[in-house]
Amino acid sequence: MQIGALVRRAAVHHGALPCLTEGGRTLTYAEFDAATDRLGNALLARGLQPGDRVGVLLPNSIECIIAYYALAKSGLVRVGMNTRETLGDHNYKLTDSGARAVLHKGQDGLCPDIQIDWDEICAMIDTGDRAPCKIDRPLDAPYRLGYTGGTTGSPKAVTLTTRGELAELSAFLTDLVPGIRCGDTFLHAAPIAHASGAFFLPALVRGARSLVMTKFDAGEFIRLAEVEKATMTFLVPTMLAMLLEEPSLADADLRFQTIAYGASPIAETVLRRAEARFGKVFAQTYGQAESPMVITCLKPDEHDRVGSCGRPFTIVEVAVLDEDDNEVPAGETGEICCRGPQTMAYYWNRPEATEAAFRNGWLHTGDVGRMDGEGFFYILDRKNDMLISGGYNVYPREVEDVLLSFPGVVEAAVIGVPDEKWGDRVQAVVAGRGELDCAALLAHARARLAGHKCPKAIEQWPELPKSGANKILRRSVRDTIVARMNGREQA
Repeated sequence: MQIGALVRRAAVHHGALPCLTEGGRTLTYAEFDAATDRLGNALLARGLQPGDRVGVLLPNSIECIIAYYALAKSGLVRVGMNTRETLGDHNYKLTDSGARAVLHKGQDGLCPDIQIDWDEICAMIDTGDRAPCKIDRPLDAPYRLGYTGGTTGSPKAVTLTTRGELAELSAFLTDLVPGIRCGDTFLHAAPIAHASGAFFLPALVRGARSLVMTKFDAGEFIRLAEVEKATMTFLVPTMLAMLLEEPSLADADLRFQTIAYGASPIAETVLRRAEARFGKVFAQTYGQAESPMVITCLKPDEHDRVGSCGRPFTIVEVAVLDEDDNEVPAGETGEICCRGPQTMAYYWNRPEATEAAFRNGWLHTGDVGRMDGEGFFYILDRKNDMLISGGYNVYPREVEDVLLSFPGVVEAAVIGVPDEKWGDRVQAVVAGRGELDCAALLAHARARLAGHKCPKAIEQWPELPKSGANKILRRSVRDTIVARMNGREQA
């Protein structure tokens, strides 16, 4: 099965139904199929060959999704890019992937020889050859390249295949959004270039409408969800916390049946407030670039298990392994590892990193966690984010969860700064509603945490730095604080 074949079949099954809406524009399923044919043919006519890598640097839009599936039909390999990143980030990915072309909207300084801007993209969609674009690729050939977050070095390109894409689709329809159907409206508020784009294909094959926000705004999200009667969406926890602070939420008539969330941990207090407002509609997905969106799933009726990221998706095997790759007993801590058809094929041009990641046949996620006696998994933190303070292990996420339970705290980042006595001195930065009483917050933490886990200092910032995927960047917080410390030492 080719991804393009799914688009063509959806046009047959749902031709006149609305497929894709942005602002005042709507494309039917038949129109979307035709638009992707025209753009796919035009890209090949521009001199690109099947297998060539093509960067897509476009904002949330109808054109962005057309581009994704035009590349699928034409045998071209999409290189994942995010408009929130820097020019240096863009050119690193384009160079690392060997991209021959990039589709963009007014971005100067990009390096590929073939640069196709917004006006040319729109012209190609309008005037490309109308014949079906049907370049088949082997199931295990590169379909798209996604990039890791680069938290421990330069981002690595993960090679994702058609087989993996179909496995992700099957996992979503089986476990995460099994109820999606004709008549539903999926509201894409998070970046399509990141997690939200993964929900377009499940919506497409079931005949649901995808409604695209060009940029997330909490008030506009609530207005649009109410007016358009949205039934499903995907949010990262930061976005959900912002919605809960929006005054218009109180009186809005919202009809969400499923709100999927993931990409970063969620505080229990945020989840409980969200369930009180929206109901038991939340479904958590845990994955990573190497196993996109699909490792474990916590279903709506399982959210009484505080802190769990759920059980494995039906198609995935998950285990907690020790340093020697032996499975540890339930309740003990180790590295969460997985295997299944959804994982990447390999890191692009990085055979040694690939071998290390797939040690003994398991994809090693780099996440520290445990499994309980009923097969539910719990993530403690990233292995590389663990702090050692006074000889004891400290997992920042555990401390952040305590800080987020304090009234008014919306975001928290816990870091370790160099300290002669402690090794890592635990420090926290928070953001929240109005002026927070940091002394009271510190007392709140001391009453709930062991001494070696408790922050030695807490400060409030207007907001915390975030990645293009809306993840809080602990590393940036740490760099800012360490630079300030060094400045004081030099002064």
